[in-house]
Amino acid sequence: MGGALLGREIREADVLPAYFFYGEELFQAEQFIRDLQRALVSPDVQGISLERFELSETRWRDILDVARTIAFFFSPWRLLVVEVEQQSKKESEKDPLDLSATEQQIIKEYFGAPTQKTVLIVLFTGKIRKTSSLYRLFSSLPKSVVNMKELKVLKNESLYAWVDEKLVALGKRASSEAIDRLLEMTGNNLQQLDSELEKLATYVGEKKTIDVADVNLLSVGVREFEDWALSDSLELGDYEECLKIIHKRFQEGDKPELAVLYQISNHFRDLLLAKSLLREKKDRREVFRAVRPGILETYGDLYRRKFRSLFGAIERIAHKDLVRQVTRLEEMDLKLKTTDTSPQALFESFVWEYCLPRK
Repeated sequence: MGGALLGREIREADVLPAYFFYGEELFQAEQFIRDLQRALVSPDVQGISLERFELSETRWRDILDVARTIAFFFSPWRLLVVEVEQQSKKESEKDPLDLSATEQQIIKEYFGAPTQKTVLIVLFTGKIRKTSSLYRLFSSLPKSVVNMKELKVLKNESLYAWVDEKLVALGKRASSEAIDRLLEMTGNNLQQLDSELEKLATYVGEKKTIDVADVNLLSVGVREFEDWALSDSLELGDYEECLKIIHKRFQEGDKPELAVLYQISNHFRDLLLAKSLLREKKDRREVFRAVRPGILETYGDLYRRKFRSLFGAIERIAHKDLVRQVTRLEEMDLKLKTTDTSPQALFESFVWEYCLPRK
């Protein structure tokens, strides 16, 4: 995806002495670093020198001293990545966004005559203070020296565009159903999405188009997605859908009764936890984070659907009924271990009795 972040292909002649990326989605910046490394490799060079510094551990003076030194003969280009951590308000240490007058002078002097074929890449995760001296200093530098870019979490059309661009880079296409299913499982976590697309491209081999069946067969997120599907069906009181999911699990083989019991038990324990937190006057968003930590607000529609579904289920069932369901599951667990009762029949009976009143 060479140059996707900058909107153009990376050419050696256009590479700047510095790039400053900040925001909530720095995976795009890491992708840019990889693209830059690939773009700067020449036939007589095996690799690009890459060094990383954490500003909490290394001073600007030391980083720029490294930048001024001559690169190794086998790697004419050198990338120096400086990671800046957001400072907690409770910590007494110096905020890395606030530069001393000496630090500002050192940085200005370096970029007045930057070392050729050395690229400094600053990464700041989170919302940056634009009044901070670090931000103001870099934004005051000429655009011929530094490219500053805010990296926001990708949503809707921009997220689909990113997926399309990644597929093109892999030499593949994907059906809209396949992309929707993949996004439903990964949300807009670009790192996970990138990994899943790489695996899918390898899995389908010479086949040009990835379809939804490929996603279902390969993606590690499918199991988690199906766990959500069972929980969703219980929340909605959808007996028929619960039966389909349970049947599919028992078709898969090795001790499915343990997986199904675990999923159903977790569902009711999550509802108990949520009710307990609500009684403690916790905010609903805080409660949702506690019981569904893998579903972030940045996931957009998926987050909103799961949020409504969870609290709808909580409102429809009393605390004493939840305790009773957990007790029943414990009794089922004992029955599965001590009798020859059909596990699938037990689960089907349980979901029927639970879902029927909720219909």
